[in-house]
Amino acid sequence: MRAIRTERTQFDRPDGRGRRRSLPALARPAPRPPPPAAADQAAPATPTLDQIFAYQRDAWERSILFWDVLRQRANNMLEHERLGLPPLLKFKYETLLDARTFDEPANYAVLRITEIDDAVADACGDPDKPPIIVVDPRAGQGPGIGGFKRDSEVGMALKEGHPVYFVIFFPEPCEGQTLADVLHALRRFTEAVAARHPGKPPVLYGNCQGGWAVTLLSADCEGIVGPAVLNGSPLSYWAGESGINPMRLAGGLEGGAWLAEFTGDLGNGSFDGAWLAQNFENLNPGNALWDKYANLFSNIDTEPDRFLDFERWWSGFYSFSREEITAVVENLFIGDQIEQGVFRICDGCVADLKKIRNPLVIFASYGDNITPPHQALGWIPAVYADTEALKAAGQRIVYLINPHVGHLGIFVSANVARLEHRAILESLTEIEALPFGLYEMRIDNPTGDPDCHRPVFNVRFEPREVGDLHFAKTPTAFEQVRQLSERNLGLYRTFLGPWIRASANPWSAAMLKWLHPMRTSRYLFSEHFAPWMRVIAAMAPVIANDRRPAPADNPLLAAEQRLIGEVSDGFKIFRERRDAAEEKTFAALYGSQ
Repeated sequence: MRAIRTERTQFDRPDGRGRRRSLPALARPAPRPPPPAAADQAAPATPTLDQIFAYQRDAWERSILFWDVLRQRANNMLEHERLGLPPLLKFKYETLLDARTFDEPANYAVLRITEIDDAVADACGDPDKPPIIVVDPRAGQGPGIGGFKRDSEVGMALKEGHPVYFVIFFPEPCEGQTLADVLHALRRFTEAVAARHPGKPPVLYGNCQGGWAVTLLSADCEGIVGPAVLNGSPLSYWAGESGINPMRLAGGLEGGAWLAEFTGDLGNGSFDGAWLAQNFENLNPGNALWDKYANLFSNIDTEPDRFLDFERWWSGFYSFSREEITAVVENLFIGDQIEQGVFRICDGCVADLKKIRNPLVIFASYGDNITPPHQALGWIPAVYADTEALKAAGQRIVYLINPHVGHLGIFVSANVARLEHRAILESLTEIEALPFGLYEMRIDNPTGDPDCHRPVFNVRFEPREVGDLHFAKTPTAFEQVRQLSERNLGLYRTFLGPWIRASANPWSAAMLKWLHPMRTSRYLFSEHFAPWMRVIAAMAPVIANDRRPAPADNPLLAAEQRLIGEVSDGFKIFRERRDAAEEKTFAALYGSQ
């Protein structure tokens, strides 16, 4: 990106490995800063007897409250399961269409948001603004990430006066459900919303997996939709950087798509979304196993509500059909077919991104190791040879890059919702009026306050060249992965698959579901499974009513934080070495990636 190359300091970010990287050429790390001299390090203070006793009481109280929060998380998970895993939306809604009733059913529905806190949406909306359709990701957890908080994508759209519709999905897929069934259902949802708002094509808001679904929908719904906002959405699956984005190597290291189909067969035709959530946690085991719990323990007086709100969503796992997950892994993550223009939606219908005419707004982050900008933007130069080809296609593409927020932060961060998502919504009219071409959206926010409106912040659209978005690729290795995947999947379907499907049954599938470590690590802390947690439940409110935290200047608190940091650093070193080993293994098997 021409401007990026001349202004790299704007995008520098820590990469989590003690290095800093620049955009878009991310290969050259800056040298590590030298360790501080011993003389510069203040000697830790020796605690007094009173400070020792104060810390011991504080640590004991925090321990009881910590285990009680894990007990509450377990009970929340079990209660959510008993209720049928309903969507965790902060807002009241009504069901507009349920795709389970369609001739070709899918486990999807579209909701109309009807109430904002105590205000009715119809009374607060602006009739001149287009409707927003938020499509949440179906990637292991249930729907709600775009709207389970007041300051969210749904909340910002409502604040700006847009009618808001929310696409949800149900815990279990319909029998034999395919990706084509899902996409056909989304098209019907879009047509129904467009019919309710004549002359105002709906704006499609897609998160992660919902983003590539929205992209395919845009190609299939030419003329009936407005701008599409793609948040952390992968479309160029082979793209990424060695040492930074290890997930793209998983298909090759696991031997291809056969493992997804095998897992779906073990589930009696249903693929448990807990496996996808576990893959996500495996990317950063330090956060999954240590950091988030250490943060909860250290901030037990202020953190529980936020922790429980997020974990209520994160611990609700939804399933895919065997056919869906195999198609996603085989054709998208391993085959990279969307970018190449060969993804077949159904007979006679192949996804062609050149058919998209509605403006695209792409929001990505260099702190996102699930969908880095390489995967969010790398498809553009693959589809359009140059900027003139993009203009000749009658297309406007606007991209916005956050330098540090993580994958989930793109959807759930209140600060991101109050600034970036608000700025996008406030700029939709300007985006649709831009001349054809490629633009970078820049937000100037001199106050640093994310909860602000124009003119406190200013939005600029700077022209860019398609050639500047080139990310280095070596597709030969990934093409070998695709070929290996096809061979292994064929062998599995011929020899092993029939035996697995013949032996799987609802009982065995349910047993595997409830023994999954993503579930056992949570529900086993409930007093229903661990009776001794009733003691914790009884002690916690007594301690909370007479809480005596240690003073902030207690030296043992500083020692505790040093220990927490050392353990966290150990996990980072483990992750670095594991990722480096995977890179070397992949290179040995398939060549340079």
